[in-house]
Amino acid sequence: MRLGRPMGLKDVRALAANGEVWDGGTEGVAGFGARRQRTDAIAYVLLYRTAEGRSRRYTIGRHGAPWTPETARKEAKRLLGGVAEGTDPAAQKREKRQAATVGELCDIYLADAETGRLLTRRGMAKKQTTLDTDRSRIERHIKPLLGSMKVPSVTRADVERFMHDVAEGGTARRVKLPKKRAVSIVRGGKGAASRTLGLLGAIFTYAERKRMISENPVRGVIRYADGKRERRLSDTEYMALGTGLANAARASMWPAAIAAARFLTLTGWRRGEALALRWGMLDLTRRTARLPDTKTGESFRPLSSAACDLLQQQGPGAPDALVFPASRGDGTMSGLPSLFRRITTAGGLPVDVTPHVLRHSFASLANDLGYSEATIGMLIGHKGTGSMTRGYIHHGDALTAAADRIASTILRKLAGEAAAEVMDGPGVGRTVGDGRVTA
Repeated sequence: MRLGRPMGLKDVRALAANGEVWDGGTEGVAGFGARRQRTDAIAYVLLYRTAEGRSRRYTIGRHGAPWTPETARKEAKRLLGGVAEGTDPAAQKREKRQAATVGELCDIYLADAETGRLLTRRGMAKKQTTLDTDRSRIERHIKPLLGSMKVPSVTRADVERFMHDVAEGGTARRVKLPKKRAVSIVRGGKGAASRTLGLLGAIFTYAERKRMISENPVRGVIRYADGKRERRLSDTEYMALGTGLANAARASMWPAAIAAARFLTLTGWRRGEALALRWGMLDLTRRTARLPDTKTGESFRPLSSAACDLLQQQGPGAPDALVFPASRGDGTMSGLPSLFRRITTAGGLPVDVTPHVLRHSFASLANDLGYSEATIGMLIGHKGTGSMTRGYIHHGDALTAAADRIASTILRKLAGEAAAEVMDGPGVGRTVGDGRVTA
């Protein structure tokens, strides 16, 4: 039935089963109406023609909040404005309904990343450790909260709600792992929310490139501050670490784990780099190491005399043998984090002292001793310093001298000689108890 005036609430309520009523009058919208099914459900609809002349029926929504004759009429006008510009709302709605879910998008993203087709900003494929972390965040946080949503339907409000849910522990749980008696405790928190949101943004950027969406809903969302604290060891804590290493040795802990912890302390390397180190990567005569595949690509590292002495005590071994082998099997030492925790416990150190703290402590101490960011970067393998280091090592011993001075200072701190005189170098004077350099 077509009315001679705009459709009102009484007209909608008076609809019989399978009945229809259409807007009319000068203030009505052509093609806008309401239809009742056999049940009590009433839907607002819009009939229109596409730019190609095809007839379309678009369902705006069911009667009831938020849809009333007035609100549905406004939506009909908006849709017709888009039709006039060449869009087809019915086709868009169908595409949205058939679109991939966020969970399916994540699976496609990971598949491309694992085959090396998805490159980082440095033009490199993601490392396996990074992929493992990505998969964990997807399975623990993204899929439980957003996985069933269609990709084009995700809004910025959905993303903000997701971030707050993760921060407030909405995904916290215990997850049983395949290994016997092993569990993963998912806690959430603001740091996890911010880092997972970073991954989600990358996934939706990937969806943009695949033309699955026209706009990234993560873009513009303000994250929590990550909460990472650049922790470094104090002189007292260095001495406690030295005590912990000695106590661990007396307790007959796996010697390679103790050696790996000491090596990380003396070099500032990443944990994974030390555990993947093989004898064929070392040239102890030249006091250098060539790491073919680090987080930042190929890397050349100078080695201090103290680090070389420690390595010589571990070997030598076959070129393809690990310098710091696991106690069982041929793989890398997966249990170092727990073994390192036993070392720190044996020295009375707090739980926030991790292998990464050793790396930051090394860099901070080098800075205290007066070395430049470029020199420190070459010593510990910061981004973009690998090829630079190779040339520098081949043209002089400035880097190995720096490595010696820093390692010598660390050895003295481990022994409790925090204020001892240090070797000559770019830093003037001597170190004092809080790690500063005095004139």
